Amino acid sequence: MGIETALEGRESAGAVAETALTPVEPLGDLAWAIVQMRAVEPIIVNEALIAAYQAASSPHSIRALKSDVEAFDSWCRRTNRIALPATAETVADYLDARAGKGSRPASLSRYKASIAKIHQLLDLKDPTLAPLVKLRLQAVRREKGTAQKQARPLRFKGPVRDIERDKARGLNIRALLESCGDDLPGLRDRALLSAAYDTGLRASELVAVAVEHIEEAIDPEARLLQVLRSKGDQEGKGATAYLSPRTVVAIAAWTDAAEITTGSLFRRVQVRRYKARAAVRGRPIDSISGRETWDLRKTLAKSAVKARVEYDVGAVALHPGSIGPIFRSIIQRAFDVGALPDLTAEDLARLLKGISAHSTRIGLNQDLFASGEDLAGIMDALRWKSPRMPLAYNRNLAAEQGAAGRLMAKIG
Repeated sequence: MGIETALEGRESAGAVAETALTPVEPLGDLAWAIVQMRAVEPIIVNEALIAAYQAASSPHSIRALKSDVEAFDSWCRRTNRIALPATAETVADYLDARAGKGSRPASLSRYKASIAKIHQLLDLKDPTLAPLVKLRLQAVRREKGTAQKQARPLRFKGPVRDIERDKARGLNIRALLESCGDDLPGLRDRALLSAAYDTGLRASELVAVAVEHIEEAIDPEARLLQVLRSKGDQEGKGATAYLSPRTVVAIAAWTDAAEITTGSLFRRVQVRRYKARAAVRGRPIDSISGRETWDLRKTLAKSAVKARVEYDVGAVALHPGSIGPIFRSIIQRAFDVGALPDLTAEDLARLLKGISAHSTRIGLNQDLFASGEDLAGIMDALRWKSPRMPLAYNRNLAAEQGAAGRLMAKIG
C-alpha cells in the first residue's frame, strides 16, 4: 500500500509547498525519512519496493542511505530548494557545497549515488545522470584528486622490511597482543585483535563472528572461520578464513573465562570497580547523641572491604563502531606499560589518529605483500573482488621495494 504525502497548500510563481505527512500505517526508518523530504508535488512511496530494497541491502548500506537522504533534504530546506524530485542544478550545487566543506570525491560520489537511489525507488527521473552533475563532480576530482586517505596499517612486526627475520619495532601487533591483560577485557581484546589480523575481516564482519562459525582445520592447533557474509558478498555465498594457533589459544582463553559456548564471539564487557573501605569500629550506644539520627546500626562494627572489580559479559555482539576505539585503547595501554619503547608520546598521538577498524586488514595486506605473496594470493586471502584496493594499500611498500628502492639501497 502506498503512502501519499499531502501538500499543506500550493504557492504560486515558482514558490514551494512543504510536505505534510499522513501515514496510513507504521513506516520503517528509511521510508519515514523519504516521506519527510521537501517536495512540491505529492509523492507516492511504494512501501513494497522500499521493503524489498532493505531486505536486499546490508544494515550499513541502509543507514548510510538514510543519513545521506536526511543531509540532502536538510540542505534543500536551508537553501529553499526542492529535494523530490531534485533538479540537476540542485544536485550539482549540493555536491559543490559539500566539497566546499571538505568532503572528498569518494564521499561526493556516495552522496550522488544516494540521491540517485532515492529517485529510482520512487520511480522519479534520476537527476544525477545529467551532464551538469557529472561535469561538476569531475571538476572537484580534478581539483582535489581522487586519492583516499587510508587508515594506518597495523602490521604484525610493525614497519619492517623482512617480516621473518627483522625484530618487531614501532607500532606492532606482537607487542599489542603481549600487553593485553589477563582480566576479561584483556582476554577479549587479545582474541579480537589477533582474529582481526589473521582474517583481515572488516568491523561488521568481525562482530558477526559466532562460536558456531569456527571449525577444525587440518592443522590440529589451527582453526577455520566460516565468513557467512561480507561487504563483497551480499548474497551470502560465504568464504573461509584462517585462524592461527596463536589466535585459537587467545579465543579459547576468552571464551572459557567469559563462559561463552554459543552465539556471538566478541561481546561487550562491563567493568564495575569498587574502592576499598577501612574497618569501622562499633560505637558505644551512649555515644550516639541526641543531635544524631538514632540508629542502632551505628553500634555495629564493620569489617574492612578490599577493592574489587566485577565484570558483566553482554549477551549480544559488539557494535561495529566499537572496534576502532578498542584498537586505540589497546595501543594506548601498550604504550603506558612500556611495550612500545621506541615510540614517543608525540609519535603515539600521531599514530592513533590514523588507527581504525580497517587497520588490521591493511596491515595483513601489507605483510602478505612484504612476504612475497602475489596479487592473486592476497586477493584470495582477503576476499577482494578487485585488485584496485590491495594495490592501493601496497602502493608505499611497492615504491620502497620496487626497482628504484632496490637500486638506492645498493648504491647508498
